[in-house]
Amino acid sequence: MVEEIERFYNIPLRNAKLKAGRTKRAPRAIKEIKLFVAKHMKSSIDDVWIDTHINKLIWKNGIRNIPSKIRVKVVKFEDGLVEVDLPEAIKEREEEIDEQKSKEEKEKE
Repeated sequence: MVEEIERFYNIPLRNAKLKAGRTKRAPRAIKEIKLFVAKHMKSSIDDVWIDTHINKLIWKNGIRNIPSKIRVKVVKFEDGLVEVDLPEAIKEREEEIDEQKSKEEKEKE
């Protein structure tokens, strides 16, 4: 029997803004996400896999200006691996924005 646990979390990134220096906020935010997910899904930090969409969202405004919180979808597989990803609605919206930007750049050229 394959058993996957799927949950949605709002992860606060306040600690990454307050405790890390200005130029280390984005890397600290990634670590905070891993710590939060490992704690709430009862797994080790090494078993947490963060999707590239989340990484792009954290780094979108640079290393200094990270979001204050982030909504994620977390799936824990039977073998103990935990995958962290954006919910589908947010991912689709980000892809639409990327497509619009690429169209605007093509029109400028």
